[in-house]
Amino acid sequence: MKALYIASVWLHILAAMLWLGGMLYLVFVLVPVLRRQTYGGIAGRFLHEMGVQFRNLGWVCFGLLLASGTFNLAYRGYGWADIWNGRLWQGPFGRAFAIKMVLFTLILIASALHDFWIGPKATAAMRQNPTDPATLRLRRQAGLFGRFNLLLGLLVVFMAVMMVRGWF
Repeated sequence: MKALYIASVWLHILAAMLWLGGMLYLVFVLVPVLRRQTYGGIAGRFLHEMGVQFRNLGWVCFGLLLASGTFNLAYRGYGWADIWNGRLWQGPFGRAFAIKMVLFTLILIASALHDFWIGPKATAAMRQNPTDPATLRLRRQAGLFGRFNLLLGLLVVFMAVMMVRGWF
């Protein structure tokens, strides 16, 4: 059973790395390069295709995080009843876990809004009329959602460290 737990923790960390690493790549590498004049004609289409591909990977990662996280809690001795009777939320581990779950819920909401509403609108506008003020506004909104999600993701990793290593 311990080997399965180790595999589950590994999968949990790998899924977080893939999603968070992809977000870092998009924010610090891909989007800044696509802003260059050289890529003006293809930036909207390329960003849309990259976004769709990353969206698919991201939502698979979210599913893996939920499944492996649930298994990891069960291995540590927490069950569904502990959610409702308060045992899961007690102590430093429980407080860090509660914050982590609030942040993860915000990530899911922000990701859904970005991936299925603002992002597609922004990339469609970039393909149709890249210099229109409405396009620039949509791009800024999509960028803000992406950066907000990145910040939330970094905070989730911080809370994960607090869960297993304790508070300061």
